[in-house]
Amino acid sequence: MSSRLVGVGVGPGDPELVTVKGVNALRAADVVVVPVMDTGERGRAEATVLHYVPAAKVVRVVFALNERTDRARREAAWDAAGERVAELLREHGAVAFATIGDPNVYSTFTYLAQTVAESVPELVVETVPGITAMQDLAARSGAVLTEGTEPLTLVPVTAGAAVLKDALAGPGTVVAYKFGRQAGEVAEALRETGRLGDAVWGSALGLAEESVRPAAELDGAPLPYLSTLIAPPRRDGGRGGKL
Repeated sequence: MSSRLVGVGVGPGDPELVTVKGVNALRAADVVVVPVMDTGERGRAEATVLHYVPAAKVVRVVFALNERTDRARREAAWDAAGERVAELLREHGAVAFATIGDPNVYSTFTYLAQTVAESVPELVVETVPGITAMQDLAARSGAVLTEGTEPLTLVPVTAGAAVLKDALAGPGTVVAYKFGRQAGEVAEALRETGRLGDAVWGSALGLAEESVRPAAELDGAPLPYLSTLIAPPRRDGGRGGKL
């Protein structure tokens, strides 16, 4: 019988933003894996999952979520995490993996599925889409992500501020993920490209410590790592001007 590994997007932090299909997938699984760092604190995915399934069903697995410099350590952590999930699949058959946002957008789940598939024969991998941080920030701030024929560019600032600056110099809305540690460089890129005035940023969306503010208030001080930025293009021509 095939084993099933289901990546479930649980949104950016607000438990009310988990889809009905996501809740059903979490409850249908034999166990629900949540990623944690080696420091052990509860992450957003785990906190969200616990609104819908009992703690006894949740299995915490350590991932090198913040390791970017030591490749050997990161690879060893991925192998260990993959083997732990493979063990769970052999024991239970149906395992859900909860990930913040969407499992197909910059998600830990992508690497996990690749790793587990190498050791679990006939593994069936499925995903349940989740609401992303950019969608939640747009709703909370009133920012419009796209109009008419505008493109939408999503950039992880972990790739470097230069990548963001190139995107800002182009058309359409630019969304930046994980920019908190480079907030000063991001603010400078927005100023240089004339995008500062209409841009907004947010962190801890849907949580008690939520912050949603105009990007013009960025002062270069570091922000939470999982901060999100929306920089819309200049929109002239009135209603339907981009059609």
